[in-house]
Amino acid sequence: MAFGVGAYALWGLFPLYWPLLKPAGAVEILAHRIMWSLVAVAVVLAARRTWVRGLTARQMWLLVAASVVISVNWGTYIYAVNSGRTIESALGYFINPLISVVFGVVVFRERLRPGQWAAVGLGAVAVVVLTVDYGRPPWIALVLALAFGVYGLLKKSAAVPSAESLAVETAVMFLPALVFVVALEGRGEAAFGHHGV
Repeated sequence: MAFGVGAYALWGLFPLYWPLLKPAGAVEILAHRIMWSLVAVAVVLAARRTWVRGLTARQMWLLVAASVVISVNWGTYIYAVNSGRTIESALGYFINPLISVVFGVVVFRERLRPGQWAAVGLGAVAVVVLTVDYGRPPWIALVLALAFGVYGLLKKSAAVPSAESLAVETAVMFLPALVFVVALEGRGEAAFGHHGV
C-alpha cells in the first residue's frame, strides 16, 4: 500500500518537475527518461541478481510493442505538461481506467458485478461532462488514455515481471533515444548539460 501511495504521489509531482527542465523540449526529455530508466532498472536487476532471460518470441514482440506505446504515452504527457495542458493530461488519466475496463471485459472476458458496472457508468458520465466543459476534443487526453490502456493490455498479455519488462522496453528504445540526443548535441541544440539543465 505504501509503495502504491508513494508511486502516485511522485506521479502527481511530475507536472511540477517537467517544466524545470526547460528549455529542453519534450522529445529530448523523453530520450533522457528512456536512457536513465534503463540505467536505473539495470541497477535494480543487478542488485536482485535477476536478469532478463527465457522470453519467447511472442513475449518479446509484445514488449517491443509496449515499448513504442509507452514512449508515445510518456512523450505526450511531457509535451502536455510543458505546453500548459496539464488539465487535459489529467483528464487522460481519468479516462484510462475506463479504457482498461473495456479491455478487461472485451479481451480477457472478465466479468463485472452490478456495482462495478454502476461505477463504470458514473465514470463515463463524468468523462462526458468534463469533456463538454473542456470545450474542445481532448486529443491529448485520448492519446494518453488509449496509449496507457494498450500498454496495460500488452503487459498483461506478455506476463513478464515488471522490472524485467521495463528493462526490455527501455532497451528497445535506448538506441533511438541515444541517437536523438547525440544528434541534438552535434547540432548544438541540446539543453541537457547546458542552460543549467
